[in-house]
Amino acid sequence: MDTDKLINLKKLSEADAWKLFKEKVGINVNHPKIEPLAQLVVRECAGLPLLIDKVARTFRKKDDIHLWREGLRNLRKWPTTRIQGLDEVLESLKFCYDELEGDRKICFLYGALYPEDCEIYIDNLVECWGAEGFMNDIEKFGEAIDRGHTILHDIIDVSLLERSQRIKYVKMNKLLREMALKISSQKDDFRLLVKAREGLQDSPKKEEWKQAKRISLMDNELRSLPEMPDCPMLLTLLVQRNLELAAIPESFFRSMCKLRVLDLHGTRIVSLPSSVSSLTCLRALYLNACIHLMELPLEMMKLQYLQVLDIRNTSIKNLTFEIGSSLRCLRVSFTNVDSIKHTQKKSWRPMIQDSVISNLSMLEELRIDVNPYNQCWDEIATVVTKEVATLTQLTTLRFYFPGVDCLEIFIRKNQSWNDGHVTSFRFYVGDNNSAPSRIFEDFDYKITQYLRFSNGEGIDPAISNVITKADAFELIGHKDLQRLSDFGIKSMNKMRGCLIEGCNAIETIITVDQITMSSSTAPLQWLERLYMINLLKLRSIWEGPYQSESLAHLTHLTMDRCPSLKKIFSKGMIQQLSELKYLSVEDCSEIEEIILDAEEDILESNALPKLKTLILLNLPILKGICKGERLDWPSLETIKTSRCEMLKTLPFRKGNAAKLRLIEGQEAWWTTLEWKDTAVEQRLQSLCLLY
Repeated sequence: MDTDKLINLKKLSEADAWKLFKEKVGINVNHPKIEPLAQLVVRECAGLPLLIDKVARTFRKKDDIHLWREGLRNLRKWPTTRIQGLDEVLESLKFCYDELEGDRKICFLYGALYPEDCEIYIDNLVECWGAEGFMNDIEKFGEAIDRGHTILHDIIDVSLLERSQRIKYVKMNKLLREMALKISSQKDDFRLLVKAREGLQDSPKKEEWKQAKRISLMDNELRSLPEMPDCPMLLTLLVQRNLELAAIPESFFRSMCKLRVLDLHGTRIVSLPSSVSSLTCLRALYLNACIHLMELPLEMMKLQYLQVLDIRNTSIKNLTFEIGSSLRCLRVSFTNVDSIKHTQKKSWRPMIQDSVISNLSMLEELRIDVNPYNQCWDEIATVVTKEVATLTQLTTLRFYFPGVDCLEIFIRKNQSWNDGHVTSFRFYVGDNNSAPSRIFEDFDYKITQYLRFSNGEGIDPAISNVITKADAFELIGHKDLQRLSDFGIKSMNKMRGCLIEGCNAIETIITVDQITMSSSTAPLQWLERLYMINLLKLRSIWEGPYQSESLAHLTHLTMDRCPSLKKIFSKGMIQQLSELKYLSVEDCSEIEEIILDAEEDILESNALPKLKTLILLNLPILKGICKGERLDWPSLETIKTSRCEMLKTLPFRKGNAAKLRLIEGQEAWWTTLEWKDTAVEQRLQSLCLLY
């Protein structure tokens, strides 16, 4: 494989990267002292074939461990230490950059403002692109964000950026960042000053500020900023997460008349200086996590082009003036506001002054986080809801409705909701909403439409209305609901995740009758994850005839503290769970078998073909997973058991469960198991982790 054939930047897996490196280096890499260093060298190459090829050719000449150690140190120091051939690599990589369309090129270069291999929050990155005007042919904020995600996808597709392990983040590796910095240095219209994560305590020199169009000083230890830097061409200033920065000089912003993006989040600033009024072109202002920030200055009313304002997790207690008629995105939280208002009415101001929200007529995204136990919010929630309902451009809303009555007001009056334009929402209805959502953490992709309904009563059409549009639904502490399907079978066709917890009247999840069977749509056909937790009366998941498409996409099933549950799978159900990967049953005291005899009569050996993990905890009368050894268990990798003293057999024979790698349980339990075949026992014994 010659260098000139390696222009494709598709990232290799760790195994393939190591294989390619070994092929290029040759026999030297197999030396027991050199191999660990060689693996570190490959890691520095970030899976890029072109870089692996060039570095391997350099290291192929090194036949001594001292040379390998020195070579690794130099590779880590690059580009401050020159390494033969790497400048040539940069030129080759630039071919991929040159192939990008114009707007994608400038968006890629913007990524160099962040530290190497830093996790970059996608939503923030795309908003900065929009605020800079990289999608300047699009007026609507939401449409610009959509275009930004399309551009990001294209950049990732050619491997100039890579996805992080966390789904909402991307990264730019060291080599590609160096390429972006080199290209930017040659462009007068994209001159960067980047000193991110360098441990800076002092601000850059005056002349550096003057020459730059975009400055990144994020993740440093800055204690102060210059009094009035001369930077009339500055477009982006990123100062976030300077934890020692407590004050901004009064005249600091005076010359930044063209600034479009300002990120101060995660600093210790207490206030903004009056010179903020000079930022007449500012589009995006990030002040989130400035926990000491007490208020916004009145001068912010002059920021007529401001589109994005994020003031979550600050000490701001009131929004008492109109921020700007052009605002498209407002994120605010009042979680630090006292839960009981001042006893003297004169000293108390509402968190949101009348008409502040309704006057933001261009608002497309609104997020208001509050403490659900806050009495102040309860008193103004109805008024604020009515104002939110007047927003005709709304596409994204995160909001806490103290009761269903507030939700009904919004649904009834908001034109965007009824026209289907609110495409992203997180609604919290009812009290006890402070616990973080489990569903968001577990999905491999971003959930955009979510409802949590807590401590409710009865069946309300407003809840069913929202469920119809929800990707994920959490039902917490409902007082009298007996079946989830009482909200309406048809309303659940879009649902991908569902958690039901502490609902003491729930007896079954879905009840299907002949009328439902005649419907063209099977219930819960897109559901991927189902959690049932602390349901005292739950007897079953499914009652009535089972439709073949129902639960066809279910991958994760969890039952925890369901003391009345005797059967998990209804007849005919298990055969349809072809996507199930994870099954957990815990503290269900009436479960005797995971798969009942009645189910086995129609059970085929290829049932549960993708099940990888089986968790069985504290099941005091569990006697078996299933009768006999009929199932093949082709994907099963892990079984974890604890306090299942009556479980005496495992459903394994010589030919099944070939991928099983771990059986975790108590040693006392293992010694009581009964075996038909000692060879099977011996094979499984080697996989045990006993305690």
